[in-house]
Amino acid sequence: MRVNVVANIIERYETGGERKYLSFTLDDASGQIKVKVFGDDIEKYKEINQGGTVMVIGRVRIFNDELYILPEIIKLQDTRYLLVRKLELEKESPIEIPKEETKALKDKIIEVIKNAEADGGIETDKLVMELKSPPEIINQEIQRLLEEGLAYEPRPGKIRYLG
Repeated sequence: MRVNVVANIIERYETGGERKYLSFTLDDASGQIKVKVFGDDIEKYKEINQGGTVMVIGRVRIFNDELYILPEIIKLQDTRYLLVRKLELEKESPIEIPKEETKALKDKIIEVIKNAEADGGIETDKLVMELKSPPEIINQEIQRLLEEGLAYEPRPGKIRYLG
């Protein structure tokens, strides 16, 4: 698997001799991971030091139960790039709506499911079309109903009221 990580270098470790080895510990505020470079490839990354912000593109590897990145590219970045990346990721995060609207939507979903009980439940697609709210939010609320035990899925894509 190939990854693209933007993070600060919080630790740098290097060995010389026959077995050349370079390691960076990255921290992006969500966690830490090591980047390991072996052999003559370490010459490419001499100018990268602790405290710098980097973008790393590489492959995820595991050795001795340690997860690390074997880099293909390590590029120094301005520290403001971390803010740009954070904003990109927030844009992709699930849509949040106010609690009052969520409660109203949940009540509407339950009402529609109850009304469809005579027909043996309702298809999820039909429910989304009927409510005319963002499908992501409706699916999120359906998942909550399933987890709370208020509804169940007799078969994938069909919802029935259990309440």
